[in-house]
Amino acid sequence: MNPRPILFVLGSLLVALAAGMMIPALVDAFVGNEDWQVFVVSAVATLFIGMSMMLANSARGQGLSTREAFLMTTLIWVVLPLFSALPFMFSTLQMTFTDAYFEAISGITTTGSTVISGLDSLPPGILLWRGILQWLGGLGVIVMTISLLPMLRVGGMQLFKVEAFDTQGRNLPRAAQISGGITVVYLALTGIWTLALYLAGMTGLDAVVHAMTTIATGGYSTHDLSIGHYDSTAIDWIVTAGMAVGGVPFLLILKEVTGHPGALARDQQVRAYALLLLAATLVCFLAVWLPGRMDAPIALRECAFTVVSIMTGTGFATTDYTQWGMLPVALVFFLTFIGGCAGSTACGIKVFRFQVLFAAANVQLRRLLQPHAVIVASYNQRPVSDEVFSSVLSFFFLFGVLFVLLVLGLSLLGLDFVTALSSAATAMANVGPGLGPVVGPAGNFLGLPDAAKWMLAAGMLLGRLELFTVLVLFTRGFWKG
Repeated sequence: MNPRPILFVLGSLLVALAAGMMIPALVDAFVGNEDWQVFVVSAVATLFIGMSMMLANSARGQGLSTREAFLMTTLIWVVLPLFSALPFMFSTLQMTFTDAYFEAISGITTTGSTVISGLDSLPPGILLWRGILQWLGGLGVIVMTISLLPMLRVGGMQLFKVEAFDTQGRNLPRAAQISGGITVVYLALTGIWTLALYLAGMTGLDAVVHAMTTIATGGYSTHDLSIGHYDSTAIDWIVTAGMAVGGVPFLLILKEVTGHPGALARDQQVRAYALLLLAATLVCFLAVWLPGRMDAPIALRECAFTVVSIMTGTGFATTDYTQWGMLPVALVFFLTFIGGCAGSTACGIKVFRFQVLFAAANVQLRRLLQPHAVIVASYNQRPVSDEVFSSVLSFFFLFGVLFVLLVLGLSLLGLDFVTALSSAATAMANVGPGLGPVVGPAGNFLGLPDAAKWMLAAGMLLGRLELFTVLVLFTRGFWKG
């Protein structure tokens, strides 16, 4: 295994991270907050290490093998939070290393679970830094899911192979063009939602942070009450629309705006995603409105917001939905696992895997009735190979096993069953808030033991990198080549 290209990529990303640290430094300096010095020192240290890694490991003419790609992908999501945690540790927050790393990895994986309380009184630099972490993490997820994961055949992602990325360098200009186009779309959507939220009544800082964390489906807010702080119908609907857009494949959005109208409407995954959001919203609305808990317009707004927030893994909240009764709470819990579309910033198991699972079940049922028939399952008008079926089924099995193990581990640390169950679910599905008074939408993760925070951080990493990318590193065959 050649570590040079891996270290070069890590170094270049650290340089980008250092540049990101300078933005909150400038904001804090402008308002006269002393934390600007912390951001500058952290940026200089990160820049120095990143540049050193780049200069010492020139990647010119060097490609990545499959093993190197697995290792590089995992290291990126482990190492970047280490440096991202520096401002949390040395700012006025003075967080412990455990809490700072938890906050940083929760941000970069766009999970949104937080250990910080008193957000309303925090300096603007820290609030902006949290938003930047989720925004960068969301962009990184998109690029990873259209370039690396299909190439590595992780969990059925080979269904979304983009030919420009599946070469030995022949189409690198085309791959760069696609990545650049997606980045432009990502920037444009962030700008549109920033303007919309500002016009709806948010301050400039709040609009920027919430636009970044909405499109990234991250969920970090500038207020303890999250979006509920504003008590605004317009803001609720704007954020709901932004979260829904964040759960759509960005490659299809790029096609839609570059001369391929109807690309979104024709996609089987997008249609199922939209149908699930509408159906879940309707069920939640009826469960809240019929007993008379809310008036119809309020119930529709609150249910649409909550369903989209949880299913996309954003984790914003406008109210404590755990008080709505058993059916809405059960619905929210199951939506936690579903997630959005592959190729989006959304988290969870992903809609396409459920579609492939149902297609496999349908094939088996039809073969029972017609044993000699040749039946081929399809996805987006293309046949689904046995390799894809195997990958998806293996993903579901591993997700279930790791989820149970995480719940048991948290329970051994003394967490009550609801807290352990919902914490494990929200970590592996990268959603943010869980259920119950401790980690629910009205609480946070600060009071959990340090060991629980490290377990949940590992769960976030596994969920964000689609399980196999991390687990393959722990096999004997990986290191033996």
